[in-house]
Amino acid sequence: MPAVRCAVLAVLGVCWAGGLAAAELAIPGVTLQGEWRQGSVLFGEAPPGTRVWFNGRPLRLTDSGRFVFGLHRDEPAQATLQVQLPDEPMPIAIHATVERREYSIQRIEGLPQRMVTPPAEVLRRIEAEQALVARVRQRDSALDGFTERFIWPCRGPISGVFGSQRILNGEPKQPHYGVDIAVPVGTPVRAPASGVVSLAQADLYYTGGTLMIDHGHGLQSTFLHLSKLRVREGEHVRRGQIVAEAGATGRATGAHLDWRVSWFDARVDAQTLVPPMPTSARAE
Repeated sequence: MPAVRCAVLAVLGVCWAGGLAAAELAIPGVTLQGEWRQGSVLFGEAPPGTRVWFNGRPLRLTDSGRFVFGLHRDEPAQATLQVQLPDEPMPIAIHATVERREYSIQRIEGLPQRMVTPPAEVLRRIEAEQALVARVRQRDSALDGFTERFIWPCRGPISGVFGSQRILNGEPKQPHYGVDIAVPVGTPVRAPASGVVSLAQADLYYTGGTLMIDHGHGLQSTFLHLSKLRVREGEHVRRGQIVAEAGATGRATGAHLDWRVSWFDARVDAQTLVPPMPTSARAE
């Protein structure tokens, strides 16, 4: 860990109404967009040649100085961003207080018990699939799709939100890390930002048709319960391109799209990246 100087953190803008408000930090030429709040994604820009660390982890920067990092659903109350400008001998440490979020409890009844408590014969399959997804989340590519303005992958009523604790057939399970959009089977799913398909699996035990798109610098989108995949692993996709069709595969109680976003292992809230769902779409 390099020696650091301390700086006071300026108030950051809020992600809302279709955009992220930028704010100056106490470091010349360095800005952040987003909130220091559990589940948020923060986007930064610094002079080319700057080095940046988040909680001790070195961040990748684009040639123009753009970077990104995410705050996990249960991110601790204190976080540290270190910034070393090109001509400075040591980094400046910015200490931030992370706002805590309250999450709802969601109860789902009527699932087949084998999907709530899987039989022993499928545990090895589940472990292998979870390990595969975990490996894909560790990608740290130089792609810059994360710098684009994200769009909704499809439009419809929101039936599930990030962070909610699900109780399935009376058994507490892990929190829900996505946003659920209630749409019919076959609804086109579009890439919310450009990237490369990092995972394309038609039939995972829990999530059914599963697709992951690497937007660069650790930020990835995941789409679950798909009925059809329209792209292959390694394929470059552009924002707005149809990449899949919504469905009800895997452990799902009905047709919908479960859209998740992660920054490496940090599970972040996809809704912080997009404007509110259009009113007309909520009633469709």
